[in-house]
Amino acid sequence: MLRKDKERVVAELVDRLRSSDTLIVADYRGLSMSEIDRVRTELLKHGARFTVVKNTLTKRAAEEAGIKELTELLDGPTAIAFVGDGDMVAVAKSLQDTARQTRILTVKGGILEGQPVSAEQVRDLASLPPVNVLQGQILGAVVGPLNAIVGLFTAPLRDLVGVIDARITQLQEQGETAEPAEPEAEAQPEAAEESQPGAEAEAETAEPEGEEQEASEPDEKKEEESKNGD
Repeated sequence: MLRKDKERVVAELVDRLRSSDTLIVADYRGLSMSEIDRVRTELLKHGARFTVVKNTLTKRAAEEAGIKELTELLDGPTAIAFVGDGDMVAVAKSLQDTARQTRILTVKGGILEGQPVSAEQVRDLASLPPVNVLQGQILGAVVGPLNAIVGLFTAPLRDLVGVIDARITQLQEQGETAEPAEPEAEAQPEAAEESQPGAEAEAETAEPEGEEQEASEPDEKKEEESKNGD
């Protein structure tokens, strides 16, 4: 392979490694070309690209892409399943099924969401339910407790609001929501105090009438005495 061709292959591998944070490495030693094509076709259904690579060029690409953990898996005939945005669980399951059926393909390990994983961890990944089922289970596990927590908070709050509304209605019916008539109560003593000067005025005006009556009595006696004298 010419140097420029090697540089082109390394550049392509760097782009794939940087765009795929999940990949699975397998040893395809012993598989025929037709069997490799079947694996490649099956993985394409799950959004992964299965590529046979040269270890020396892939090591250079891994170092350039900053994925040095990948270099430890590059030993012997190597093929890499670049998952990218595909279904990693379905890809792992498909590779494990191929390894079990052919007894030739061997999973070495891989990179899962940017973190290195062993062959055993890839097998564990293959044993998980499909991604859509797994997402539903996780969502149910998260939303279920949240609904319970919300219920615990909202139920007493609803009860409290109901009690407050009932009390407000009761007060409105009883007329207790109106402001207390304290100014009227204070006005009554003032009215009583205002009435006292009037009473004193009446008492004062009544006294002269008494004096007029007493003054008229001597005049009547003088008239009677003058009549008797005559």
